[in-house]
Amino acid sequence: MKNVAIIVPQGEFILSSLIGTFKAFSGANAYMVQIGKDPVFKVQLVGLDRNAHLYNGLFSIHPDVLLNDAATPDLLIIPASAPQCLAQNEAFIPWVLSQYKQGAEVASLCTGAFMLASTGLLKGKQCSTHWMAAPAFRQQFPDVNLVTEKVITDQDGLYTSGGAYSFLNLVMHLIEKYCGRHVAIYLAKVMEIEIERKNQSQFSIFQGQKEHEDEPIREEQTYIERNVGEKISIDQLATRFAISRRNFERRFKKATSNTPVEYLQRVKMEAAKKSLESGRENVNEVMYAVGYSDSKAFRTVFKKVTGLSPLEYRKKYNREMAF
Repeated sequence: MKNVAIIVPQGEFILSSLIGTFKAFSGANAYMVQIGKDPVFKVQLVGLDRNAHLYNGLFSIHPDVLLNDAATPDLLIIPASAPQCLAQNEAFIPWVLSQYKQGAEVASLCTGAFMLASTGLLKGKQCSTHWMAAPAFRQQFPDVNLVTEKVITDQDGLYTSGGAYSFLNLVMHLIEKYCGRHVAIYLAKVMEIEIERKNQSQFSIFQGQKEHEDEPIREEQTYIERNVGEKISIDQLATRFAISRRNFERRFKKATSNTPVEYLQRVKMEAAKKSLESGRENVNEVMYAVGYSDSKAFRTVFKKVTGLSPLEYRKKYNREMAF
């Protein structure tokens, strides 16, 4: 039997990521018994205190064991928790690190990636998290390869998941690994989870990373956003900035975590997404409105950013144009 430890953080955390994980592993056990086999998982909730309160005291969780009394886990789960609560949970960090070194696998769900990254185990490795947390994560952990387009990362016994309820895709991935494909498929059907979803880019909303101190770069970002329908070159932006293109690109990337080309593309694709979601223009009209004249280039960039073609995106999100 595999010992599974689910951390119960102090402070604010996403309760559904703990409950959903617990229910999925419990469901796997129940199904194994149903088909005449032994349960696979022994699940423990591991906390720093006997009571964890959240959502202004509306809910409370009572861990099975405190950290010092926890059984050695084979699999350790870090639920989605508020990054600003990391200091309240510092005691978990050396424990997670020591358990991994003793052979445990470790999975973080959504913003649980902040706690996992704090152990140093993700240095140089891929990691996913919620797209809204990406700027803060990159700033805090620049040595981690953040890949927010992925729903799941799996590397060297370390797992991370994308944002919000996509944690269930990672949980199904783990159940498949430990119990077999047939168990994961059964649970996915019962819980109505799209088991093979690999990309979360379609859910991302590009907001422009403006929480930096470089005021001239912020002005350039604003210029790009106000001229979304124009064909803007990097040389043009550098000239406005009165510095060399090379220095402009370096400074822009440092401030925004995007190259100027990437930023231009993301701003234009975000405008295109909004038009496809609510407008009645065809794809070519949307393309021209955001400053593209090459349909192949537009479709290529759009799919790179969203994981869907423009037509697929409109069919999925525009109710009026779906039929």
